[in-house]
Amino acid sequence: MKELLIRTLTGIFIVVFILGGFWFHPVSFFITGLIILTGSQFEYYRIVRRPGMEPLVISGMASGILIYCIATAIAADILPAKRFAIITAIIPLIIISELFRKQEMPFDSLAHTLFPLFYIVLPLSLLPFSAFSHSGISTLLKHNIDFSPGMVVGFTLLLWTNDTMAYLAGVSLGRHKLLERISPNKTWEGFVSGLLFTIAIAYFFPNWPGILNRWQWIVVAIIISVTGTFGDLTESMLKRSLGIKDSGKVMPGHGGFLDRFDSVLISFPFVYLFIYLFG
Repeated sequence: MKELLIRTLTGIFIVVFILGGFWFHPVSFFITGLIILTGSQFEYYRIVRRPGMEPLVISGMASGILIYCIATAIAADILPAKRFAIITAIIPLIIISELFRKQEMPFDSLAHTLFPLFYIVLPLSLLPFSAFSHSGISTLLKHNIDFSPGMVVGFTLLLWTNDTMAYLAGVSLGRHKLLERISPNKTWEGFVSGLLFTIAIAYFFPNWPGILNRWQWIVVAIIISVTGTFGDLTESMLKRSLGIKDSGKVMPGHGGFLDRFDSVLISFPFVYLFIYLFG
């Protein structure tokens, strides 16, 4: 009972902090995404470290923050899109810097340094493109700019609906394992329940928040349920390969940043692609 209470209270705090941060203001949106990005990336570097294999934490973190900042600035029309070309130098520079370190497994170090840029940073760098209108720096700090975070907030609500209902149904009704080799606790009953509940919630999202109609939201709900499950399984595969239970302990009852936002990393790129092509 105590563990359930801690998990519930932490979950409420996460919901208020994340949804409030994304919804309140462009600056709070930027900061919320940056916290998730840096927390997840730092956790990844921390859990993969082992003797003879040390990822370039400072270089990797700095690169991740730079990419996210450039993406935000372009989305807000502070920088022209061509400035994104700056990131093409990041990977070669990281590779070159490894030449001057004395690691037993330099390419393992490089692989674990670079992987979070694709697994964590690039998906989260799509968030500002879904919310920031091209407002420019002169209006970015004002409260009355044309700022529309509804897509991200709606995505987050549906994702958490899927995660919560899949967990509750899996615990109470789960009998048939989904992918036992990767995650023994995942069940088909949980997956189907999460999918159905998420579709049901999406049904009440017609034209909210002024971005998608009802059937588009239902398609987004299906995408979230399927790809979000793959995101959860991907992080489970990572933890199983490292022999750990949680990626961190920063969120009591929920583990770490990667434990909490693993579904976002795989799911949001698919949702963004759907909105970009058909929204």
